[in-house]
Amino acid sequence: MIYFYVLLSSIGICLTALMLFMIYTSLLEKRKHAIAKALYTLPITLSLAALPFYLPNNFNGLVVALDITIVSFACYLFIPRFLFSKKQEAIANGNIDERTIMFSRKELKTDTERFNQYYNKHPEHKETDNEFRKAPGLLSPRSTFYNPLAYQASDAIFRIVDGLHNFVDGPKSSENHNISTDSYVDFITKWTLKSGAISVGFTTMKDYHWYSTGGRGKRYGMAVDQSHKIGIAFTVEMDQKMVEAAPKSSIIMESATQYLQAGIIATQLAQFIRNMGFDARAHIDGNYGVVAPLVARDANLGEIGRMGLLMTPELGPRVRVGVVTTNLTLPVTKREYDDSYEDFCEKCLKCAENCPGKAISIENKQQINNVKRWQINSEKCFNYWCIAGTDCGRCMSTCPYSHPNNLLHNTVRWSIRNFPNFRYWAVKMDDFFYGRKSSPAKIPHWMSPNEN
Repeated sequence: MIYFYVLLSSIGICLTALMLFMIYTSLLEKRKHAIAKALYTLPITLSLAALPFYLPNNFNGLVVALDITIVSFACYLFIPRFLFSKKQEAIANGNIDERTIMFSRKELKTDTERFNQYYNKHPEHKETDNEFRKAPGLLSPRSTFYNPLAYQASDAIFRIVDGLHNFVDGPKSSENHNISTDSYVDFITKWTLKSGAISVGFTTMKDYHWYSTGGRGKRYGMAVDQSHKIGIAFTVEMDQKMVEAAPKSSIIMESATQYLQAGIIATQLAQFIRNMGFDARAHIDGNYGVVAPLVARDANLGEIGRMGLLMTPELGPRVRVGVVTTNLTLPVTKREYDDSYEDFCEKCLKCAENCPGKAISIENKQQINNVKRWQINSEKCFNYWCIAGTDCGRCMSTCPYSHPNNLLHNTVRWSIRNFPNFRYWAVKMDDFFYGRKSSPAKIPHWMSPNEN
């Protein structure tokens, strides 16, 4: 019977150590709510560790029952994923006309020929689009989260990103280089990571990766060249402190910063490939020929979550994506569908419940254009952007996968992916320590000392 007392005490000690680690991590992250909850829980785990020393022998049955209950629950939580049936991936097909997306529709000027042509063809969009046109707009001084420092900095960064549009494409060199395929892959991967990317992948381009027709700027109405066979996708990290204040002004400044970072990496990589004698095009903010998250997904950098963003293993949706397409022959990794993200998103719903624009569905996946998937209400989403003055990012900031890249959160993310029964309880733990519905953090003080 002594073994059961030792086992119960050991479980209590392990849980106590976990709470102490939670307190330590939360102190580093400055998460006061999580620290308080861990401190509340600590006496319970300490009591569990000490309980066997205070119980008389006639409580042997209670100790055995507690041990069996705790061990059984642990075994239930950590049943490995290979013992569960895997969900089937829904494969898309066909192209999207870029002219139909919100970023293209916002560029339409009222009462112009292009404006009238579009809404004659798509009258279903006119009423909802008139709503965002009545709102103050992105980076507007009349918007909810106006901050002159952050807004003017964001505008400056976006202008530099626009300047990179001149470098997304160009002529290739006629010079030949005797470089092996493996050398290209190794060089491109390591250089891209050295340049600031978090992850890099390669995929074969599919029809659903491409826009059929350009919808922005000089590309409006022009057929998209879909001749490139290889896609190189990468992610860059968005800073946790800037994101956690979303939808306040820090989020759009961070978005702009990482769009610029992704743009620099993509344009320099595309130019390098052209220098080596191959066609290549960079796809960056405001100048995409592809649906970047889908290319990144098929390059095994993550999966598409409920909120419509790429969910990565390292940082969840707290990334921006860059893509380069090319005719340089590169080996691609076979697509490996990971249904753990979809299963977790079905259980979580925090992005939907915290979305200020009510743009994210709380329903299960629906059949849309012959594909079973989630789809955000882009009109509601963009309307809120135009009221807030920022690109919101509240879904990103509240996602449990977005927690910082450290041992505690990496362990939880790894467990979510590998143990299906753990996912529901991971949501409950996140709710307990961080809140089901939480308030945005303060923006970093250096951005605006007067903003809370």
